[in-house]
Amino acid sequence: MCTDPRPLRYNLFMKIIHFFGLCLLTGLASLATAQTWPSKNLTIVVPYPAGGTSDVLARLLQKPLSEALGVTVVIENKTGAGGMLGAGSVAMNNDGHTVLLTDLGGLTTGILTIKDLPFKAEQLQGVGMLAYSPHLLAVHPGVTANNLKELAVYSQKTPLSLASAGSGSPNHLGVVDIALTSGLKFVHVPYRGGAQAITDTLAGVTHVLLNGMVATAPHIHGGKLKLIGVSSKARLASQPNWPTLAEQGVPGFESGTYQGFMTSASMARANVDKLNAVIAQVANQAEIKKRVNELGADLMLLSPKDTGEWLLSDRKRWANVIEKAGKNIESN
Repeated sequence: MCTDPRPLRYNLFMKIIHFFGLCLLTGLASLATAQTWPSKNLTIVVPYPAGGTSDVLARLLQKPLSEALGVTVVIENKTGAGGMLGAGSVAMNNDGHTVLLTDLGGLTTGILTIKDLPFKAEQLQGVGMLAYSPHLLAVHPGVTANNLKELAVYSQKTPLSLASAGSGSPNHLGVVDIALTSGLKFVHVPYRGGAQAITDTLAGVTHVLLNGMVATAPHIHGGKLKLIGVSSKARLASQPNWPTLAEQGVPGFESGTYQGFMTSASMARANVDKLNAVIAQVANQAEIKKRVNELGADLMLLSPKDTGEWLLSDRKRWANVIEKAGKNIESN
């Protein structure tokens, strides 16, 4: 008996048409969502106090982002727990119009070091990296050391208090990493952000800090803080006389403030991609780029995918430092 193959071919053909039809409808729906987004004000949550690097960059971008998106951009400073309170508020926000601008390194280390977080790393997704600036290891002028070797020797005889943007922050763990190699000794004093850490070091309440260049360099230029070293791999083109920490006995050391945008994992990917493109467009404006450079940072624009991969890599790096330091993470 001969079976006619045409019905089978017809059914297969219809299934293929149905599949591609669904793909087309899904694509059109995503496109429509991206075209209508944002439909209300965009809120940028900065998880640190006013005056820090994240806050400075948020306010620099506020007006041009508002103009590019066609909605009002609102900045909210939600501080506490080394930036984790602000990050958590974004992770658990499903309105599709709230983003986080933060030190991404602080986010990865906070997830590693802060217990009982009310959110999981998977509840956040990367929107894009924005800019990089190195950390500056600096001391109060009353500290007589002028380089890392002298500072390590000084710390053996005179107790040094380390101010940081929070326990487990890159500012804190960076010094822990330096101490593992140099023999630097310190007692850690965590604050609710880099701005407060700078304020107390300027006043001599604390003695040393590793902090973002954007917020710290003006005080070094003004003579209110003394530079020990820069955390970049190579000397800065803008400050060729500033020695790196790597060349002072901590080979390969690099840290810094990696500023970037995150949002809730619930935000539609089409909207994330649109926001990433708008951020890149705004950041590349001549005046914005010039101002970022004047602040001591360089644009480091990454896609959402590349930002996510960077976060995973950075988390592995700091997990290794934490494991090596063991109980000596707060003082040594």
